[in-house]
Parts: sequence; C-alpha cells; structure tokens
Amino acid sequence: MDMEKIQKLQEIIDSSDNIVFFGGAGVSTESGIPDFRSQDGLYNQKYKYPPETIISHSFFMRNPEEFYRFYKDKMLALDAEPNPAHKKLAELEKAGKLRAVVTQNIDGLHQKAGSQKVLELHGSVLRNYCMRCGEFYDAAYIKNAHAVPKCSKCGGMIKPDVVLYEEGLDMGIMNESVRCITEADVLIIGGTSLVVYPAAGLIDYFHGKHLVLINKSATGRETRADLIITDPIGEVFSQINV
Repeated sequence: MDMEKIQKLQEIIDSSDNIVFFGGAGVSTESGIPDFRSQDGLYNQKYKYPPETIISHSFFMRNPEEFYRFYKDKMLALDAEPNPAHKKLAELEKAGKLRAVVTQNIDGLHQKAGSQKVLELHGSVLRNYCMRCGEFYDAAYIKNAHAVPKCSKCGGMIKPDVVLYEEGLDMGIMNESVRCITEADVLIIGGTSLVVYPAAGLIDYFHGKHLVLINKSATGRETRADLIITDPIGEVFSQINV
C-alpha cells in the first residue's frame, strides 16, 4: 500500500467537512458480495440465461420463477457484514465530515454500518412490495418464500425494490445525489469502474476542490482526479483516522 497516497487522502479528509462518497460494487466485494463485471463476477459465470437478461424487467414479468431462483442465489447476501470502508464512512458522517453516501449497491451494508444519509441509486434488496396492493415485505420473507414470493394479503406477486434493466432510476434519489455532489468540496469515488450510466454521469456534476478515485482498475476519469489509489478500498479506509 502506498502510504504517501494514504497520507494525502488523510489530509484531504482532514481539510473538509463537506465530503460526498460515491461507491459501487467494489465497496461490497470485500464483504463477500460478488460483483457483476470482474473476472469472477456474475457476468462471467454460466447460467441458463445471461445474468443481464435475468435481472431485466421484461424477464422478471415473463419468467418470475427463474428470476427469483437467480436473485435468491446470487443477489440476497443477507449474512454479509460491513467491512472497514462501510464502517469508516459511517464514522466520517458521525464526525460531521461526510454529507452523503451515494451508492450503486443494493445490499444495505452502509446503513448496517451506521450511515444515515444513504442515497441508493439502484434500490435495495431490503425493501420489497406487492405489485398489486403495495404491502411491504422484508428480505427474509423473500429469502424464505417458496418459488415466487406472493403477498399474504392479496396474493399479488412481490417485487424487490431494486432497479432492474429496462427500468428508470428514482428521479428523487437522482436529484438529491446531484445536489449533494454539486455542493461538495470533496468527492471520493470508490469501488466503481464508472461504466454504468446514468449513475456514472453523476461525476460530471462535481466542481469542488478534490476528486479522489479509489479503485483497483482504471475508470477512464483519472485525468480529473487529484488523487488515485489502486489498493483495496477497505484496506485504504482502515488506515484513515477520524
């Protein structure tokens, strides 16, 4: 680990009380949750249908049994625990330095670590609703349901509150993310290759003092960054003092 870069990150964090963190799958992989696009990710595993097809809205509506077979097996990681990155971000928020976490992840680990202001661009596996009457169900209900989860009140099919392919993002969450990033003087981007749009386009709203990239692979946005760290994000944040 490059301790000079860690020290630079520490100095940037120490100098600001208006930090926003924007994170992707790489934040959760250190908690044992598989990502989609890495060499060992879900896109490179073999299923009856490609994962990007299974987690599309049209596939969900057409073949909910197959959708839920994949979803329960690969996307419901209810035993996962926050890693040092999640925990440090929660500490930074509590200390009044971090204003918001904007995340592409759907696992709820930021909240489990104690973060309060979490903007979930792609929704959360922890929230599930009946498509007919709107009744709420937690993730355990989905995990334990046989085949396709059905509403105990009206018998309607339950859908996870996650943004599937072919679905639009929640504009309220997007607008609040844009506001936070626009007003921030430090933006730390971690665990994302910045290839999933429209979420990746949020970086274009940042006009503050310091842009920090923490990712194992290149993102294509290095020319804009003040600091680039290619070490695992959990190891990086474990070195930061609040």
